[in-house]
Amino acid sequence: MTDTPKKLWFKRKRYGWGWTPITWQGWFSVAVFVVLVALNANRIDGDSHSASDTLLNVIPQTFVLALLLLALAYWKGEKPRWSWGKEKE
Repeated sequence: MTDTPKKLWFKRKRYGWGWTPITWQGWFSVAVFVVLVALNANRIDGDSHSASDTLLNVIPQTFVLALLLLALAYWKGEKPRWSWGKEKE
């Protein structure tokens, strides 16, 4: 993991589309996302009366958290594009 000049937190994936964390800030933001999803699901499950009630509340809130993580990766990462392996020089 080398430090890039632009201080990127996320690097473009080698195969497919998306990012992977490359700095402690990137890993920390992914860990915060996972913890928030787990705490949110636990909070909603405690207030719900049925499994469908839980799912109907967890899914939209998890979707919003995922959009926030994607926005952070877009802002602090390389520009996304579809890739099929190592770039040719």
